[in-house]
Amino acid sequence: MSADRAPSVEIALGEHPHTKALKSGALSSSRVALSFSKIEPATRFFRAMVREQTFDMSELPIGAFLMARAYGKPLVLLPATMLARFQHAMLLCSAARPIEPADLAGKTIGVRSYGQTTAIWVRGFLASDYGVDPRAMRWVVFEDDHVAEYEAPAGVVRVGPDKNMLEMLRTGELDAAIHGQRLPDDPAFRPVIPDPDAAARAWYAKHGFTPINHMVVATEAFVKSNPEAVKEVYRLLAESAMATPRSASDSLPFGLQECRPALTTAIDYLVQQELVPQRIDVDQLFDDTTRALGGSM
Repeated sequence: MSADRAPSVEIALGEHPHTKALKSGALSSSRVALSFSKIEPATRFFRAMVREQTFDMSELPIGAFLMARAYGKPLVLLPATMLARFQHAMLLCSAARPIEPADLAGKTIGVRSYGQTTAIWVRGFLASDYGVDPRAMRWVVFEDDHVAEYEAPAGVVRVGPDKNMLEMLRTGELDAAIHGQRLPDDPAFRPVIPDPDAAARAWYAKHGFTPINHMVVATEAFVKSNPEAVKEVYRLLAESAMATPRSASDSLPFGLQECRPALTTAIDYLVQQELVPQRIDVDQLFDDTTRALGGSM
């Protein structure tokens, strides 16, 4: 098949070391013609995919995807991980007013949105490993969740656009905050979880996987009408990921069985945190085409 007759795929991917070759065209295929979204930042194309299914395929936070599926959005998961990382360092407090997990009950915690994937993992760690019930904290959010139909639990407070999470943490309006992106290089802040690197290593030793943040999804209509194109995009994503060296604890899981442990735990956390109205089975996240895709990276 020549490139000019290859199926066109509208796709949105973030900037990662393992997507550079694809987005630059250094890695390509005669079987698909990839057209990459230029929407920035990534949170904007996440929302567009969840609410409007703007693209044929897209990178998406796993929390947003699971919530979208629970609310009936016509999206299908590919077992292709775009971002997996440890989250223990993401819960910050003021260095001038240091606290630890045991101190969090009754405290006010800031987070971009209640359903943010990093926050889902962090709240799960606090509940399962530190005995801290997230319902015992006051939550302050700065944005709506990607799934418009979702309503945050009672007691979650939305602040206005003039507010800045790190400044509120600096001044004491917040006792702690979950920072979902690159951590600030500022001595005014420190992790709430002591020695987060050691805590992450211990968590990995116990569970055997790195928490998944982002995976790739497709619209149901696109998978049904273009199954071979979906398989080829998966192959390209896997090849690109395989060319990026990583350690076992910093892997990018590809394939259903490789992704299953993280997906199962993420679903457990979403249920515990009342982010989905009912439990979702891992196998129901895929269709016949995407469920058969495989290969560990």
